[in-house]
Amino acid sequence: MTVQTDRARSTAATAAIRETDVEAFKSRFRGPLLGPNDDGYERARRVWNGMIDRRPALIARCAGAADVRAAVNFARERQLRVSVRGGGHSVAGKAVCDGGVMIDLSLMKSIRVDSSARTARVEPGVLWGEFDRETQAFGLATPGGLVSTTGIAGLALGGGQSLLTGMYGLTLDNLISADVVTADGTLLRASSTENADLFWALRGAGANFGVVTSFEFRLHPVDAVLGGMVIHPLDRAGDVLRFYREFTATEPDALTSYAALLTTAEGHPVVAIVTCYVGDPSDGERVVAPIRRFGTPIADLIGPTTYVAMQSLLGPAYPAGRLNYWKSSMTNEIPDELIDTLSDHIKRVPSPFTSTVLAECHGAYSRVGKSDTAYWPRDERYDLVIISSWANPSETDQNIAWTRSFFDAIDPYLSRSVYVNDLGDDEGRDRIRAAYGGNYDRLLTLKRKYDPTNFFRINQNIDPSV
Repeated sequence: MTVQTDRARSTAATAAIRETDVEAFKSRFRGPLLGPNDDGYERARRVWNGMIDRRPALIARCAGAADVRAAVNFARERQLRVSVRGGGHSVAGKAVCDGGVMIDLSLMKSIRVDSSARTARVEPGVLWGEFDRETQAFGLATPGGLVSTTGIAGLALGGGQSLLTGMYGLTLDNLISADVVTADGTLLRASSTENADLFWALRGAGANFGVVTSFEFRLHPVDAVLGGMVIHPLDRAGDVLRFYREFTATEPDALTSYAALLTTAEGHPVVAIVTCYVGDPSDGERVVAPIRRFGTPIADLIGPTTYVAMQSLLGPAYPAGRLNYWKSSMTNEIPDELIDTLSDHIKRVPSPFTSTVLAECHGAYSRVGKSDTAYWPRDERYDLVIISSWANPSETDQNIAWTRSFFDAIDPYLSRSVYVNDLGDDEGRDRIRAAYGGNYDRLLTLKRKYDPTNFFRINQNIDPSV
């Protein structure tokens, strides 16, 4: 099979992956190797975001760490571009490359829970729904994604906002160690005592530094929770968001609340407050009472529920295959001007599948120092994300244009910080610098140490040559 390589790294305009090379590769690779003509290729190259339509020359579906090392070495020796797929959400499309090698970790699904030590060892193909089911069998959990089909790997390496963030921080704050295949094919253990500089970098900028083949997470006791949502008509959006701003200013660690502007399955535009209390239910009832008393909601869906059910609440709103385009920034305040602009623009949303979310972070999240991990925006309380989603490819230009216009309108009221997992496909070097903030220079030094040729560059990239 013949492929185009990345011209920036090859001395020739094109190069070939010879069939004999692929056959030799197969002899030392346990998982499937898929080319464009092989059964399963089309499914394997697809990710959750239907906008991503790229065709790798070879998909290496790894069965373990040895396969990852073999795939890294194979691609490096041939100067082929590489993308790395974990769970496969990949809003920005970084999991899939055109014409190179996709290192696919989605078959690596092992989950081992040590209930006595309250830890879990997890492979990178695991999704959060799978992880939650296994850990909840022991009454344990770690902060993880609100959509069950989110992969643990991408979320953890970039941050990991969660309904448990107030109590237990980000996903990356609960990472104890990781096994990493670096650009030279070496398998390293990274922790606070082994390769500590790499461990620091993995927690917030991890995609730049290698392929994590195993994560060790700290677990916490999490029993039934009090959670759900309260829904108001969209014409009350201004009032609801002002209430949300005041309410979240004094939230206890045990409570996390998000605000969302969206359209219900029945086609009604609404504003909702999604909330989850972790702890004694009677205390939770008292804490969430102001949310339930405010205004005249269309529906009050807050009640006792399992943590797994709470984690699955938003999943149906974000199915695989729809086309997605996101814009986002963080802010520590929600000024009236921002509320008014949100309320106005959402009335003209072109797709009923689109939502705008204010994800709130406080408590344990903000008590970690800005330079204790590579994740920088610890002093920003809210992550505002425009999640534009539509089903018909013919509507792509309209939805992207609306999203950009909406973001331009709200941008003056937001900070320069951005959560790296919310960045799109190519938002430019300034936005990447904004994500890493004051940690960027240290990350650049470590990139030059661990990946001086920028082998891992299909990501929100820290370019070692700049």
